[in-house]
Amino acid sequence: MYSFLIGPAVGAVIGYITNDIAIRMLFKPHRPYYIGRWRLPFTPGIIPKEKNRIAGAIGAAISDNLMNREVLERTLMSDELLGKLRDAINRYIDTLSTCNETIEQFACHLLTGEEMAQLRDNVTDEVTTMVNTNLTETKVGASIAHMACEHVVEKTRNSIAGKIGADVLVEKLTVPLERHMAAHINEVLRDKAPAMVSTLVGDATDKFCKQTVSAFVGDHKEQLDRLADNVVKLYCYVITSRLPHILGAINISGMVETRIKEMNVDEVEKIILNLAHKELRAIVWLGALLGCIMGTITSIF
Repeated sequence: MYSFLIGPAVGAVIGYITNDIAIRMLFKPHRPYYIGRWRLPFTPGIIPKEKNRIAGAIGAAISDNLMNREVLERTLMSDELLGKLRDAINRYIDTLSTCNETIEQFACHLLTGEEMAQLRDNVTDEVTTMVNTNLTETKVGASIAHMACEHVVEKTRNSIAGKIGADVLVEKLTVPLERHMAAHINEVLRDKAPAMVSTLVGDATDKFCKQTVSAFVGDHKEQLDRLADNVVKLYCYVITSRLPHILGAINISGMVETRIKEMNVDEVEKIILNLAHKELRAIVWLGALLGCIMGTITSIF
């Protein structure tokens, strides 16, 4: 009776041990061993020996099958994700509608006081320069003079209606008067406009910065109600038009390959064992089962 059990037992032990050794040899030893110039077979283990090749294969597999354009675009533009993005924006706007901080105080959460002051100065200077350039380099003086003269001519005609020769005199005086006025208006704009515009822009900037966030949100509620949809449209446009360029710049395959190559064998072994511990132990016990079956067959025959 006991002799009948010896075969299955020995077969099970051998199957268990051989499979366990085979799995351990996937990772160990971590480095090659030599006797003189002769390298011992199976050193290092299969994974340490082929780590670079495995890294390249994993990187290519992830890039081609798991993180390719179609998969990422489908995921990033799913109805669920777009809905979450829209809801997040609307919730944030609702939060801002109750914020009693001034716009300047709120901006200081993102910028330092020095950066905020610099930003205000830059905005004021840019707007002032733009307005002054348009006032001095365009035909503003001529336009103002023309409108003023038209108004004066109209009023004058009404007051001298019916007087012979008056209309002709008015027409003769209008052209030189308009030119004279345009020249003086342009001169005034060049001399006085910069300081005046700078003051007006500075005052407007100060008023804007001292406004509460809740008041700003309330004043622009209609535009902000459309903000979520506009952001989602912009997001979708960026994903559909720029995703190939982003993927090309990131080079997922190369990034994964480089990261795996940088890992030491201990890290790789730990990751694989954590992911496939149950499956690898099942292989070991399967070896014991097969050994037991083979031992039983041998005992019978």
